[in-house]
Amino acid sequence: MIRELTITLDFACCGCEGPVRVTVHCAGKGLAGDQAQIVAVVTIPCPECGQINQVFFQPTGQVHSVKPYFSPRPLPVPSIN
Repeated sequence: MIRELTITLDFACCGCEGPVRVTVHCAGKGLAGDQAQIVAVVTIPCPECGQINQVFFQPTGQVHSVKPYFSPRPLPVPSIN
């Protein structure tokens, strides 16, 4: 059975510490189990400073932690030539 949830997450940005509110839609077989044991993660850019936040949360909407997110592959720097 696939279950779907739409929840609102409220957290402080890692960069500017400004308030961020975002609505996320979650779907999957894992949501049908014990939600107290499930932790999901999503990356959200701050609308104020642009810092990308990695938000760990439960399907209940409880935010566990927020960390800065850095791309695993650095973007190439354009040459000056």
